[in-house]
Amino acid sequence: MDGWHGTLQQAMDQLTDPEGKRSATVFMHGTLKVLLYAPLGSDPQIPHDRDEIYVIAKGSGRFKLGERSFDINEGDVIFVPARTEHRFENFTEDLAAWVLFYGPKGGEEQ
Repeated sequence: MDGWHGTLQQAMDQLTDPEGKRSATVFMHGTLKVLLYAPLGSDPQIPHDRDEIYVIAKGSGRFKLGERSFDINEGDVIFVPARTEHRFENFTEDLAAWVLFYGPKGGEEQ
């Protein structure tokens, strides 16, 4: 592989379809999977089986992570361990986040 480069606009363009897709996979390599996630109105996520990182690309709101909840803004980075309940709440219409899934199912050991 010679590397990869993608833009927010390219990923956003993949979200605009008649079915109202909320995420688009933009890159995969080994255990790494990169998506753009842009919830519409509400965030129906359920816990995932791999560790993940969110990087807020656009917008703001709150993020529920387990029992905690905190404000999020553009540029923030969030780590979510595998199998942990999480979701975006009270977010702006333009919220979009890069999501990086990686490692084995069940998450990496600490």
